[in-house]
Amino acid sequence: MGKLYNKDSIESLDPLSFTRLKPQVYCGNTEYATQLLVEIISNSVDEFRLGHGNVIDIVLKDNEVAVFDEGQGFICNEIREDGKSVLEAAFSVLNTSGKYREDGTYEGTSLGSFGIGSKLPIFLSHKATVQSWRDGKTEKIEFVEGVFSNREVKTDSSHHSGTMVNWVTSEQFFDHPTVDIKTIKSLLHTISCLCSGLKIKLNNNGDITEYYSENGLDDYVDAQINNKELLNNRMRVNYVNGKYAIDLILTYAEGYSATVVPFVNCGLTDSGSHITTIKSLVTREFNKFFKSQNWLKEKDENLAGEDINEGLYIAFNITAPSVAYDAQVKSRITKIDMSSITEGITSELQSWLLINEKEIKKIFDKAVAAKKAREAAKKAREAARGVNKKQEKKRALKFDSKLADCYSKDRSKCEIFIVEGDSAGGNLKMARNNEFTAVMPIRGKILNVRKATLDKIQKNAEIMTMINAFGLTVDPKTMKLTYHKSDLRYGKIIIESDADVDGAHIKNLFYTFIWTFCPQLIMDGYIYAGVPPLYKITEGKDTYIYLKDDAALEEYRNKNAGKKYIVNRLKGLGEMSMDETSILVDEDKRIIKQVTVDDVKAADALFDKLMGDSALPRKMFIKENSEKAEYGV
Repeated sequence: MGKLYNKDSIESLDPLSFTRLKPQVYCGNTEYATQLLVEIISNSVDEFRLGHGNVIDIVLKDNEVAVFDEGQGFICNEIREDGKSVLEAAFSVLNTSGKYREDGTYEGTSLGSFGIGSKLPIFLSHKATVQSWRDGKTEKIEFVEGVFSNREVKTDSSHHSGTMVNWVTSEQFFDHPTVDIKTIKSLLHTISCLCSGLKIKLNNNGDITEYYSENGLDDYVDAQINNKELLNNRMRVNYVNGKYAIDLILTYAEGYSATVVPFVNCGLTDSGSHITTIKSLVTREFNKFFKSQNWLKEKDENLAGEDINEGLYIAFNITAPSVAYDAQVKSRITKIDMSSITEGITSELQSWLLINEKEIKKIFDKAVAAKKAREAAKKAREAARGVNKKQEKKRALKFDSKLADCYSKDRSKCEIFIVEGDSAGGNLKMARNNEFTAVMPIRGKILNVRKATLDKIQKNAEIMTMINAFGLTVDPKTMKLTYHKSDLRYGKIIIESDADVDGAHIKNLFYTFIWTFCPQLIMDGYIYAGVPPLYKITEGKDTYIYLKDDAALEEYRNKNAGKKYIVNRLKGLGEMSMDETSILVDEDKRIIKQVTVDDVKAADALFDKLMGDSALPRKMFIKENSEKAEYGV
């Protein structure tokens, strides 16, 4: 019998203790302390959007951060009933905010909505200082390990209104107590484009970068799609209806998948009804226009959303009150009222379609071609699999809707990239040649089949979808896989993951699955490993060189001593741009290695040792081979 809890097992933690015990509840990913800075920047952006100040200064020095804004500031030394000043409560009492009510100063449209974010840099730092200026006074408060320690109030009529937040992040709560500078730079560029007229200055250990946008969202889209835009006149929507507003750009780019960049109250989101509403609206209005021009006959079926969406690029920022999120990081929206702005989008879209008839005809032709390719791919898939009702009953499997398939009938020339997550797959889908290259995102690390039960393996969606996609035949009793060469849907199966330890683990789990249930795929040379570049060298404005590892970087430096260039480390597939991702599918530039096995028995024993149930063989292997390890994070 397991242990029984007693009265001492049930604990009640104060907000400070809980946040320090479980920082990931509010910060999400705790690899870097980036979210702390994001929260304070969000508050400063809220001030700008309200019309208070157009300058934000950010200073980074190792794990010390300071953010200055010229917002309205806090009323100084205004003491509440609990003995805390308004300023102290705003930064130390959880669920305390001036942004809850729609009839308040921020009208419910601020990104801050929980009264949590401003407390995180205080609770998760060694020391923190907050100073605010307003009405000729200033109040300065200090914290040590999240606990209030000192207050100073004095007259200061020489300073503009605003707030400064300064903290030294504690290494206790993060793998790296610094911010992820690449993420922050990308965020600041985005914010400047969403908030035209806002000046942001970033001082990163003496390296100063300034962000300012005259053209708003146009500047953002320009940076994202570069010279790959297909239209000469993109659609722009700037619509306001009371407290609701939307700033939207719609265009088309080279590539084969849709990209939607959805901001709400200047915060980037990844899912919610706002995205599906806009995509459905676009599909509906395009089909109506196609029929009004008689490009689609009345008897013709409407084009599917996936056909019209091929190459579609939409970026928008919605301003709306009472938005509900599922967590403090505010990426997933659970409630948003779109009714006040859909009419405005529809009207603008209808006008734009009429004005740009010739350009829209290109989109129609592209959509029709996409439909033909999709139907051809379906026929090729069915032909390769020899689909009939009896076989379907045996397999009882369906394709994952996230599989972006290719449509060539010569399946031996086709290849499929297995990648981790939708973000990694998104740009890869745009960069690929969809005639021969398929992309299938999987969710994180697949099941370790060397440990799992047969029943658990059979219920694993990721594994069963791959079996189906590859064109393998499965014995449901043993899960052993077989194939005929004519049934295989791809001549190359390529596992592509990040160039770090997690990426290596994902590859190893994939190899374990293949070797355990269909080793013949490896023996016959169908399995490949993609090797993404680790570094990007920028020479001048338009010259890029990609290097696979530290050794290649060192060799480059030795050959180019004295030459001016910029070195960027490519962190992961999900954070690479479409241009950077294109190198992974370019046959002349990419690096893929065929997985081979020289000794079958030795390979099988090694998989048992490293991926089996017992931990002792793994520990012994690591101990005996640790000096040979060359993989770096």
